[in-house]
Amino acid sequence: MSQKFDVVVIGAGPGGYVAAIRAAQLGLKTACVEKWVSPEGQPTLGGTCLNVGCIPSKALLDSTHKFHDAAHDYKVHGINIENISFDVAQMQARKRQIVGQLTGGIAGLFKHNGVELLQGAGKLLAGRKVEVTAADGSVSVVEADNVIIAAGSVPVEIPPAPLTEGLIVDSSGALEFTEVPKRLGVIGAGVIGLELGSVWNRIGSEVIVIEAMDSFLGAVDQQIAKEAKKIMTKQGLDIRLSARVTGTEIDSKAGTVTVIYQDANGEQRETFDKLIVCVGRRPSTKNILAQDSGVTMDERGFIYVNDFCATEAPGVYAIGDVVRGPMLAHKASEEGVMVAERIAGKKAQMNYDCIPGVIYTHPEIAWVGKTEEQLKAAGEDYKVGVFPFAATGRALAANDSAGMVKMIAHAQTDRILGCHIIGPSAADLCQQIVIAMEFGSSAEDIGLTVFGHPTLSEAVHEAALAVNGHAIHMANRKKRK
Repeated sequence: MSQKFDVVVIGAGPGGYVAAIRAAQLGLKTACVEKWVSPEGQPTLGGTCLNVGCIPSKALLDSTHKFHDAAHDYKVHGINIENISFDVAQMQARKRQIVGQLTGGIAGLFKHNGVELLQGAGKLLAGRKVEVTAADGSVSVVEADNVIIAAGSVPVEIPPAPLTEGLIVDSSGALEFTEVPKRLGVIGAGVIGLELGSVWNRIGSEVIVIEAMDSFLGAVDQQIAKEAKKIMTKQGLDIRLSARVTGTEIDSKAGTVTVIYQDANGEQRETFDKLIVCVGRRPSTKNILAQDSGVTMDERGFIYVNDFCATEAPGVYAIGDVVRGPMLAHKASEEGVMVAERIAGKKAQMNYDCIPGVIYTHPEIAWVGKTEEQLKAAGEDYKVGVFPFAATGRALAANDSAGMVKMIAHAQTDRILGCHIIGPSAADLCQQIVIAMEFGSSAEDIGLTVFGHPTLSEAVHEAALAVNGHAIHMANRKKRK
């Protein structure tokens, strides 16, 4: 007789493991199916985010940013460092240590909360049964009253640049370089491409970013995107827009790859020591649904769900990258909590209008809510307040004053509609406005709030004041009232 659970979660990434832990906390007998194993063959939790995504990339970003600061920016503080060097092997070892600590921590949380780990690939069968295929090929089936599909996503591959081990790599491969490429090509100027390009550029790579779109960071407020492109170009990233890759040629003898692309001037060619392909991600839904599972997908592989992540099959839910919405770890996690609580009978829900986005370049880029372009297209009446970090004492003291805070509010009600930041600690500063928007705050509410001095968050305060022409530390464009 097969095992029976209240909840079975397929996938132990940031959506799946959070859903499993929350379900167990609520008293539900819970199992989590995960196929990921470490290079040593041990079960590994955390999915893409912890193993080859969010966490390892941030470890490399922080290491290389510290090196760049020491090499280029410490002199202004009176700190002189001679003969500075970088140890890639040590950077990679530190990254692996952090990943191991965090993935091991999830295993401990599973044990503490009573979540049973089922090692293997999960597949949903009819009647809420889940088939688990272990690494040795053995197959078992468990039953559940509720199933949560949290299988995550995988990098998109493109025919003109097929992956070639050690030479043409995806985002995962780009985290494992053992030496600094002299010339590095990046296909895709999105979040992942800019972060990975920044990592290797900071420690010596000549980086060329090739982007097919004619706009830079099209999903970001374009005032912020324009500033980001200016700053990143100054940092050394060669960003080429309207450049469509048509092919690649590998020189095995030289160990190089030549990228052929088309731009406004015709066919172009660039030769690199390494090439990273990061043109987006797609849902990892291949082979996870039996034909009679009752769950349906669209032509791109996304699972159909309602506002509460319920599929068309009773008792089956899907969360994270396999469903509509932004592919973000924090979005997946909160959907996991929502679904677990709804299974337990609670009336949980998510506010999809308040999901922040972040790009962890330096300066960071973060946003929540509507962009100015979206509001214009919708015909909504709005007002804007912008405040530069260069006018804040804390940013100047830290020699980290590039960027701005942009606040957007409804013209009549003053309710905050969006906040867009490029600058130091943008991700953390933006979270203040995520909370404010969750409670329906107005720009005036933020303006009337006391902010500590001197802090970076004063830029948020001043941007909110500027919405209504009340900024103190810069000239206002509007009359004070």
